[in-house]
Amino acid sequence: MAEKRLKIIADEHIWGVTSACEHLLGYDVDLSVLAPKDITANAVKDIDVLLTRTGTKVDAALLAGSNVRFAGTATIGDDHYDKTWLDAHGIAWATAAGSSTGSVLEYILAALLELQAQHIINLSSMTLGVIGAGRIGGKLVNICKALGIKVLVNDPPRQRMEGGTGFVSLDDLLNQSDIITLHTPLMIEGKDKTQHLLDDKHLNAFQGKVIINAARGSCIDNVALLNWLNSKQEAYAILDCWENEPAILRELLEHKQCVIATPHIAGHSLDGKAANTQYIYEALCDYLNIKPVWHMNDDLPDTSFVCDEHIESWTALHDKVSEVYPIKKDHDALLACADFNREGIAERFVYLRRHYPVRRAWEKQSLVLSQILDATYSEVLR
Repeated sequence: MAEKRLKIIADEHIWGVTSACEHLLGYDVDLSVLAPKDITANAVKDIDVLLTRTGTKVDAALLAGSNVRFAGTATIGDDHYDKTWLDAHGIAWATAAGSSTGSVLEYILAALLELQAQHIINLSSMTLGVIGAGRIGGKLVNICKALGIKVLVNDPPRQRMEGGTGFVSLDDLLNQSDIITLHTPLMIEGKDKTQHLLDDKHLNAFQGKVIINAARGSCIDNVALLNWLNSKQEAYAILDCWENEPAILRELLEHKQCVIATPHIAGHSLDGKAANTQYIYEALCDYLNIKPVWHMNDDLPDTSFVCDEHIESWTALHDKVSEVYPIKKDHDALLACADFNREGIAERFVYLRRHYPVRRAWEKQSLVLSQILDATYSEVLR
């Protein structure tokens, strides 16, 4: 039986996409790998499948009148997809939501340990407020509890489904937490609206001193955040997600109390990017009703795994984490463009995301760090 013809366009920044598309059983694949700027309405009009990242807005302007029947984004976020329009026009779509969970958790934990190393917080006595306890936030809660860190959780949708036990209101979380970390989707409207969830009012009500955002940039009003930093000597921010990316607020980037500033790379470990591709490959196979036979591990390089000794202090844990993921290097790389103009900062932001150095998953390198990600590490850290 002759193989069916399948025309695909894919963003050139999708890791391993050529290899993945070579493993679509029963299809003669015609794959074009393009830069985001070249993924235009004219380019996609005669293709069957479109695979993107965040650099391409997938909506009527791009796809109206095209032959595209399936669109997939190799990213967790889907704000760049007009899902309502896609559904209305019978175009199947998929995201890689959940694929980079481990990488984002590594980022958050590395950030917390960096705060500890800088004597900004004391992980043994502080309270962490987690806003949004889904795939990432929920796992972070379990990990922090296993490490002996006190955690408060705010998640109204989960609270409505599961009952009040284990959750607190946003007001109580703001009043009782030393650190806030956000892990919500971006909801523009409705009772669970998260756009500018932390605005002037809520920031002024926050009794702690550290805010972390590795979720969606617009969940925090960035001008309000800048005002909050300016209003308190002991107020600090860790930002991986920013409003108006890549044209981020220069005053926020260069603020001395923005202790870690990175270009939306929390999920950008090599293993995380590979998992992005795995997710959309399997979604495409499901759409085509074929068996997935490609696996990212076939193309990932091997790593050296270390069976560590037990780690019994926050300092030792920070040192181990810094060996496998020196988060300050990501901060320094972005901060180096703080004296550029707005356009220069935007260009550098995009460049750093697209040319991100290889960073491997902790679970591929260290027994102790793997146990932490599995929320099974129970050593007493002081």
